Parts: sequence; C-alpha cells; structure tokens
Amino acid sequence: MSREVEELNRRLLRARDAMDRAYAQPLDVRAVAAVAHLSPAHFSRCFRVTFGETPHRYLQRRRVERSMFLLRETGRTVTDICFDVGFASLGTFSRTFRDIVGQTPSDYRGSHPPVGVPHCALMANTRPRTVAAL
Repeated sequence: MSREVEELNRRLLRARDAMDRAYAQPLDVRAVAAVAHLSPAHFSRCFRVTFGETPHRYLQRRRVERSMFLLRETGRTVTDICFDVGFASLGTFSRTFRDIVGQTPSDYRGSHPPVGVPHCALMANTRPRTVAAL
C-alpha cells in the first residue's frame, strides 16, 4: 500500500471515529470532511469506496444502531429516542429505521425485549444491516 493511500485511510478513519463519537449531533458532510482535511465531494467518494456506503448512510446506520439499544433497554418514548440519537423528525427516523432494520421502531421494541448478555456480544449480533429489497 502506498504512503498516500495509507494517509488517506487514516484521515477517513479519523472522520468515521468523529461520526461515531458525535452521532447525536447535527453533522453534515462538510463538517466531517473537515475532520479528514478533504473537500466534501472528494471525502464522500473516498468514504464510499473505502467503507462501502456514503457518509450520510453510515451516520444514519449508527444512529439506528444506538436507537435499537435504547428501544430494547429503556422505557423511553420512540419520539424521545428519535431526537436523542440525532434525527430531526420522527417521520425520517421511522422511515430510516424501517429501511435499515425491516421493522418500525414500535414493532422492534415489541419483538425485542431487554437482553441479559454482555454488551459486546449484543452489539456483534444485533448490528443493523440493510434489508435487501424484494
């Protein structure tokens, strides 16, 4: 691997880590690209090639992943969880959640009671994956 590719990968990982830390904050591609010291367009292209999804979709998936935990483990309302994980509207949250998980947030909560296993094992087995279109 060339030195330039290695440096680009480090920058992209730094940006992805920033998204992981601040997933609940209002983030846009311009702000995350600044972390990687890249232009927004170049950052988006490189991110997609490296990680297999756009920065926006990655951030949505991280937010949904966190909301899955909150839906299972807390009694908070779906609306509260929606805003806590960084979505600006309940409609967008519900649609995105259904697209990624395959169920509405309320249906997911009803079919997934709290789990008594270590958090690391739970995360490995419940990571959201994109539902294939039929």
